[in-house]
Amino acid sequence: MIQTTQPMEARPYRLRIALAILFGAALLVPAASAQTFTTLFTFDLGDGAFPGVGLIRDAKGNLYGTTYAGGVDNCFFGCGLVFKVDTSGNETVLYAFTGSRGDGETPDASLVMDESGTLYGTTVDGGASSHGTVFKVNKSGKETVLYSFTGSGRDGKYPFAGLLRDAYGNLYGTNIYSGNTSCNDGAGPGCGTVFKVDNTGKETVLYNFTGINGDGSYPIAGLVQDKSGTMYGTTYGGGDSGRGTVFKLTKSGKESVLYSFSGGADGGFPEYGYLALDSKGNLYGTTSTGGSGAGCSGGCGVVFKVDKAGKETVLYSFAGENGDGANPYAGVVLDSAGNLYGTTFRGGQSVFGTVFKLDKTGKETVLHSFDDTDGANPHGDLVLDGKGNLYGAAQSGGEFDFGTVFKLKP
Repeated sequence: MIQTTQPMEARPYRLRIALAILFGAALLVPAASAQTFTTLFTFDLGDGAFPGVGLIRDAKGNLYGTTYAGGVDNCFFGCGLVFKVDTSGNETVLYAFTGSRGDGETPDASLVMDESGTLYGTTVDGGASSHGTVFKVNKSGKETVLYSFTGSGRDGKYPFAGLLRDAYGNLYGTNIYSGNTSCNDGAGPGCGTVFKVDNTGKETVLYNFTGINGDGSYPIAGLVQDKSGTMYGTTYGGGDSGRGTVFKLTKSGKESVLYSFSGGADGGFPEYGYLALDSKGNLYGTTSTGGSGAGCSGGCGVVFKVDKAGKETVLYSFAGENGDGANPYAGVVLDSAGNLYGTTFRGGQSVFGTVFKLDKTGKETVLHSFDDTDGANPHGDLVLDGKGNLYGAAQSGGEFDFGTVFKLKP
């Protein structure tokens, strides 16, 4: 497992490849029961490859997302694209990134949709300075780069997370790095930012993480917002022990660390997943390592709850053996009964990851174990419909090993 507080620099696609190698080692686990699982679509490179973190679903049941590669062959395995999968499993490429003339490249995050059906998202690379973009794609497939990150000064670079959109059309997100300054460890780029892009394309850095005095560093996940406009998120590093944080950021730009992970039984290194927010202001999420499970070096990860006062409760520690999941990269989705649903990157019957359910009593059920033929290594948040069906994407696996879109009826 990665046991550092600083993710790798270099080109973002090299970060993805390195992560895949690091986390690709097998776990020896026995079989677990399966639920009603349907592979809706299998990517074949030309129509996309390696779907990004999470999907969104419209009122008609269509699913939208991004793939990190595939499409126009101007980049490493293609520059990535924005896609739609309808209820019959038919895929439409809405836009393929070119990686040239200031266009974005390698999107690796979920999308957000406005009332007109326009989609908004980020690319990790590309843009005018090759440090990533914020873009929109309208219903006719026209793409517009709203902002290109410069990677200099206070500006951020390499947005791995998707966007949060408010009622005024403002977009909020995170960059894993910030400018050319060094983080607290003195090695590599800055500690990351929270940014805002308004509907005219003007960018404002709302907060620069410092990585000192318990502050977080290297945010990979996106943001959630409460009714007052306060935003919440996680950082991969920083905090009191360098194992990541849960933070909040007010509308005025005041940041507070709600909880610092120790990397022990309480978890460590939260990855891509959004936090889930309930009506009482409690936050729910996952860490990729830590916990009490013995099946992984450094722990197999946890599902946690952090209340408004900053008290953390470990709801479940993954075992990484006997069919259980391991190393959740994604966040969790909360249903009306208080059950949590999510994915693990590894573990399960065939070591290719799982879909799990965690009820209010802390009982965990593995709903599906990926076997590579139906997908592998999911690392995106799930979508829950009104009937309790779950939708998601597996990063790899499937017939061509470029990932799948799936539906699961618990």
